[in-house]
Amino acid sequence: MKGFSINKAGHSLEQVNNDITKIDLLVNSSGMEIMHQFIDKDKMFYIYPSAHPGVMEFYYILSGKIRCEDYDGEKIEVGSGDYICSQGLEEAIHFKTLEEVTLLIISNEESFFHISEKLNSLRNVTDTVEAKDRYTAKHSQRVAEYSVGIARKLKLNTDHLKMLTRAAFLHDIGKINVPEEILNKPGKLTDEEYEIMKRHPVDGAEMVEQTYYKDLAPIIHQHHERINGSGYPDGLKGDEILIEAKIIAVSDTFDALTEDRVYRKAWTPQSALEEIKAHKGDLYDETVVDLFEQVLREEGKID
Repeated sequence: MKGFSINKAGHSLEQVNNDITKIDLLVNSSGMEIMHQFIDKDKMFYIYPSAHPGVMEFYYILSGKIRCEDYDGEKIEVGSGDYICSQGLEEAIHFKTLEEVTLLIISNEESFFHISEKLNSLRNVTDTVEAKDRYTAKHSQRVAEYSVGIARKLKLNTDHLKMLTRAAFLHDIGKINVPEEILNKPGKLTDEEYEIMKRHPVDGAEMVEQTYYKDLAPIIHQHHERINGSGYPDGLKGDEILIEAKIIAVSDTFDALTEDRVYRKAWTPQSALEEIKAHKGDLYDETVVDLFEQVLREEGKID
């Protein structure tokens, strides 16, 4: 019937499905989107301010519980039947799922297709990289979570927070070009193998530059740079390095140290932090390291 439709459960115009969330686009018409979203337990998500003051987003909680971390300086829990409305938001609001959550989302700004066609395709490459290296499963997700914790302490603005989150998820995308035998080599890399490994920030940046998310390329390019100029690929120093790259550098190192590798067992969180602290000011930004210690303490990862 013209102007009327009935759709069965499971039908959607398009779907994003990754290890954190599943989003179904149900309606996309006249600048309005209606979405159904499922988010796993213990995951973080954000509501960001829009660049356009007239944008309104409405979130109805169908099931589960969410904790809002930033409601007038308090933490507040909302659950089934509660709803959230965002309009004229001035800063990003941080949420954590306390249970598996399903949401009905209505927005008068189109955003879904950027996620589905651009970011999701890049995330698929990251998933492929992590599948090649059996010791780095979920590495990018953890690096993103650590990075966001630091960024919130630094009170980065919304644009920086968005870029940091996405860049952290994609920081190792260039490893798709690194042979599996190098990624999983049990011993020390040869000089030639190390040069191949050192290409991954450049390759990753070049991949992202060809997409809607080209602004992430400099962060990905710099995530192995170090304060004293000893990093790669360009040997940048101090303020030449973007703050987002400095944050990812610390988060990336910590996660690498605290996970098993083919050539060693995982370090404890405390010992990994002490190793990073021993190099703050020369390899790692001092403020970033100090704030990361606060994040780890608040999360109960260290005493």
